[in-house]
Amino acid sequence: MTPETVEAYGVRLRPFRTDDAADVVAGCADPATRRFIPAMPHPYTEQSALWWITEGAPAAWSAGGAAYAIADPGTDRLLGGVGLTLVSAARGHWEIGYWVTPAARGRGVATAAARALTDAAFAAGAGRLELLTLPENGASQRVALAGGFRYEGDRRSASAPQNGVRHDMTVWVRLADDPPGPVARLLPDLPAGRLTDGVVTLRRLAPGDADGMHRLHTLPEVVANRVPPVPPRRATIDRRCDRAESHWLVGRSADLAVLDATTGALVGGCALVYDEPSTGQAMLGYSLLPEARGRGLATRAVQLLTGWAFDIGLARLWAGTRQENVASGRVLEKVGFRREGLLRGRLPGRDGTRVDAVLYGLLATDRPTR
Repeated sequence: MTPETVEAYGVRLRPFRTDDAADVVAGCADPATRRFIPAMPHPYTEQSALWWITEGAPAAWSAGGAAYAIADPGTDRLLGGVGLTLVSAARGHWEIGYWVTPAARGRGVATAAARALTDAAFAAGAGRLELLTLPENGASQRVALAGGFRYEGDRRSASAPQNGVRHDMTVWVRLADDPPGPVARLLPDLPAGRLTDGVVTLRRLAPGDADGMHRLHTLPEVVANRVPPVPPRRATIDRRCDRAESHWLVGRSADLAVLDATTGALVGGCALVYDEPSTGQAMLGYSLLPEARGRGLATRAVQLLTGWAFDIGLARLWAGTRQENVASGRVLEKVGFRREGLLRGRLPGRDGTRVDAVLYGLLATDRPTR
């Protein structure tokens, strides 16, 4: 590619200029940018910005990539940066990346810039573009989906070291012959970000839920129903909460916090694991903190979750309980699940044993006609 100005989707892509330096610093010194692009210099100073503008960006072009400033078409003021890194010229394979200044976030600037550069790259002969994000970077993954990039998997320890630690990266890919437009999601967002019946509220699990979720999942009665039945490490719970949005976006699972609708306090968790998209089947699980039990909250939470699941097109839900977990079976039966059988030795037990599980199922056609 050549550094020619591109105008599309409401943004301008142009070469960097020295008068962009202050805005480059504003974007690249921002904590969110540094968190998700760990290779950025730190501290990021005006000298860092001028080096990038006069040496780094030209070097990217010389190496067969691209380094564009994202600018407002009306004012030409810098809003961020977007670029390409050549992976293999022989395979027509590049990697795309971007950042946006804090003042420009939430306006679709990154999506517009990624789409504009993607179109230009394919017009110049690219066959495959990769977009790598940290699993915790839900905002960037939403840009990928909106730009037509499809989830392809995860690369272990693929990031640049951050404080001496390497992190996994989520891989999103768009091919030259992929259909235009955003990628359809298996699991759309909840309407208005939540489900509620006025008594309980469900919303996506978030990093701030880690304390409550760790308490919940280390309770002996909850541990007994985990797979395997051992208490999770705090780091495992932190990662689950940090990556809940990513798992939702890739269509793997809808992991939810259960809240008291009146107080907003976390009282439990539930999840929909999309284990068989080809048949429209997902698994459901749930648990409550002790102080929330015996009030019908689990039944309400499961009703809300199953209703949403069928509304978005799932055909079948299933859940499994240990035989002695009578309370959980009652919750499922109240919602309409039917006992379908016993799966012998399905679950790992303590000390290498195996535990039977009772299988429950609910079909979309089991719901009463509205």
